[in-house]
Amino acid sequence: MTEVRVRFPPSPTGYLHIGGARTALLNWLWARKNGGKLILRIEDTDAERSTQESIEGIIDGMTWLGLDWDEGPYFQTEFSDDHNRAAKQLLDSGHAYKCFCSKEELDNKREAAMAAKKDVRYDGTCRNLTPEDIAEKEKQGIPFVIRFKVPQIDGKVAYEDKVLGTIERSYDDIEDFVIVRSNGKPLYLLCNVVDDIRDRISHIIRGQDHMSNTTRQVLLYQALDARVPVFAHMPLTLDLQKRKISKRSHGEIVAVQFYREKGFIPWALCNFLALLGWNPGTDQEIFSRDELIEAFTLERIGKVNSVFN
Repeated sequence: MTEVRVRFPPSPTGYLHIGGARTALLNWLWARKNGGKLILRIEDTDAERSTQESIEGIIDGMTWLGLDWDEGPYFQTEFSDDHNRAAKQLLDSGHAYKCFCSKEELDNKREAAMAAKKDVRYDGTCRNLTPEDIAEKEKQGIPFVIRFKVPQIDGKVAYEDKVLGTIERSYDDIEDFVIVRSNGKPLYLLCNVVDDIRDRISHIIRGQDHMSNTTRQVLLYQALDARVPVFAHMPLTLDLQKRKISKRSHGEIVAVQFYREKGFIPWALCNFLALLGWNPGTDQEIFSRDELIEAFTLERIGKVNSVFN
């Protein structure tokens, strides 16, 4: 059996909030249930918003909750060479291409598509440039991004989700998406996949708000000749107005530190968070650590968003 390896990859742009703590908890439970490993990976590529204070807050919050990790913390910015090598590999293998379309050109095409009530998507202008065309544009110093070349074939890209079942999306519905910016920096989509491959991640347990990325990431795993992890997309945590819980909208009330300062017992908060969107299949509501680890399964994560009150 493949070793269970999961990750919690927060962005250090603020405190550890309830939604992030819940994600960390479910990954921790799955690792502990299976004798696996939890990797803490700090996704610090947003240099303008990432802070040392946030990094310390995330680590302190997880430590207070008792969610110990087995590897890390790793920092995404330390692996930029891996990300750049992967981008070059995709270019060399024909799974990606350089796109020289300017922002103005793309904006004009977008406006024209909207006026014609057509799909707003990249039209593949640079998809089949010849090596000579590319060399000439590079000689002229025209900036470019790197786009992933989505297969133009019939059928669907699919993956199995432990919560939602089989998820499929037609190749025709996926545009050639950008994986490297014009400044040469790889985007989150690619960095995330490359890091998961390097860290040998077996299961990705995260919120359903990431599902728009998943089919594109599956294509990247396949193009990089890597095993696709098992996915489990859990329901979101909402407020009483059915809005997604966020640091920006809800302030300190959704910060783990708030409950620490109010004298909450760490495991009591974990117990509460576990039952937000997960059903043990019994009437039991209070679990010890060992009981919760024993009871936890991915299949009993609910499909419907939960309300934090």
